[in-house]
This record gives sequence, structure tokens and C-alpha cells, in this order.
Amino acid sequence: MKVPSELLSFIRGERKFFISTHINPEGDALGSSLALAIALESLGKETILYRDGIPKFYNFLPGIERFTHSKPSLATSHWSLILLDCNTLERAGIEELCFKCSAVIDHHETEKAFGDIKWADPNAAATGVLIFYLIKELGIKITKDIAINLYAAIAIDTGTFRYGNTTSEVLRIASELIEMGANPLSISTSLYETWSRERFALLISALDTFEIINDIAIIVVTQDMYKKTKAFPEDTESFPNVPKVIKDIKVSALFRELDKNYWKVSLRSRTDINVATIALRFDGGGHKNAAGYTIKAELESAKESLLKELSIPSSI
Repeated sequence: MKVPSELLSFIRGERKFFISTHINPEGDALGSSLALAIALESLGKETILYRDGIPKFYNFLPGIERFTHSKPSLATSHWSLILLDCNTLERAGIEELCFKCSAVIDHHETEKAFGDIKWADPNAAATGVLIFYLIKELGIKITKDIAINLYAAIAIDTGTFRYGNTTSEVLRIASELIEMGANPLSISTSLYETWSRERFALLISALDTFEIINDIAIIVVTQDMYKKTKAFPEDTESFPNVPKVIKDIKVSALFRELDKNYWKVSLRSRTDINVATIALRFDGGGHKNAAGYTIKAELESAKESLLKELSIPSSI
């Protein structure tokens, strides 16, 4: 995989980097950001890592405490922005551009126009794969902390190497990261076997809303559920995947309440259905088999809008 020369020149030429990723960050976003920050600091660069709403089960990632909740301001106007795993300021929760220049490193299928420098490769299994090649091209040694972050990033977006984007290239990268100190057992345990009781209670509440309409599975999480279970929005990260374990389900959708009549919709699909194109019709985006968008509507109306766009005939 070839790293764009303009991106390498940008990294080598700038000294201060404000690194941000998308709202509701998951393992690829967080691991990629941390790995890049650690690598850049080894070159004597200064970095600021911005993101809030980080799920507690990612506390095992080396350097996770580096993230700040302070948004960019005039104080960062002399810094350069790097957006990882997303391609718009809106998706990153940044309202205004207060930076010297900007770069986007992303692997989502729905590409946007933002960024002075862009490296967007939808064929990459994870943004962590792109950061792996960038670090290597910069001649930076992959330390144990970098390896753990990159392995976690790639593991999340490949379903721990179960999804169709798991290629021989991905497995070779994972092998090298293991050699550099990433422990697959420790990382998988931290990712999948450290749920709080509150998070599990929230899943039970969500499954109580479960319904199947024309091979489309829908579950819902409301603000009231958070209050009753004492869980948090970030606890829903893996929920959209749960209904997809049913063999006849073509698409699973999680409707997560952000505010009254305002929903975040997360979509997961089988290999032959491109939910990124569906999300794009609602001004969202993502990957072929994992995408999302927001919609302002009553719940039933929001469901009907999605079903209309999918229009998947029933297998019954």
C-alpha cells in the first residue's frame, strides 16, 4: 500500500498536530489515533488528541488518558489538524476550522470533500491499516504500545478477523504487531469480556424492543433505558451486530435516541447489501456492511423511512 507523498511531506514538515476522530469513537478510531500520536511524538512532534465519550472498556489501550475533551480554539490556530476514521468536521464534532491546514486519513466508502490533504482508501480493512503503513513509511519503530493500539484498531473493524475484509495482508500486519508485543488474548478479552452489569442490562432492555420486518431486524435504545440501567450511549457500540447472528436477517438496525424525535441509526448488513448507500440518502455514511445516519422524526416514522429505502422482499 502506497502512502501519498504529500501526506508524508505534511507530516515531516509540520511540528504541531491536533488529532481528532469521530464522535462515538470505537476501537479503530481510538487505536489509530493513539498509535499515530505516539509515533509522531517519537519524531519530536507535539500532539493533542481530542475526543469525548470514550467507552470505559477501551481503558486498556496504552495512552488512552492522553485524550482531551477540550475542543479546538484560537489557541490551536497554529496547529495542523489530522482527522482519522472520518472525513468531515461535523462527523468529528468540530464546528469551526481553527487550524493551519488539515489532513484526512480514512477508509470509509462515502468520501467527502473536506481536507487539504486526503488519504481515503475504502479497500483498507481499517484506518489502523493505513496508520500502520504510514508509521512504517516514516521509518518509525513500532513499539509495544503502538502495536497494541493498531492491533485493537484492526481487530475491531475486521470482527476479530472474521469479516470479509480479513485478507492475507491484514493477517500479515496482525502477525507483525503480535511480534512487536500485541497480545491477542489480552486484547480480545478487554474488547469483548469486560462488560459492566449496566451495559448488559441495557442490552436486555434493547432486546425487549426486538422486531423483524421483511428480514430486517430492529432494536431500539431510548434515553429512558439509560436512566433505568445507569448505562451510557457508548455502551451500545456492539449492539447493532447482535440481531445479525440470526441467519435469515439481511440488515440489522439500532435506533438510538439522541433527543426527543431525534435518532442515531446504526446499520449492519450481510455481504450483498450496501448499507453505506442507504445511509448516504439520509446524509450519513460508512462502509458497505456497516454504516449510520441521524434522523429527526418520530420513531415509527423513522423506521418506515428506513424500510422504504431498503425495500428488501421478505424471504417468507
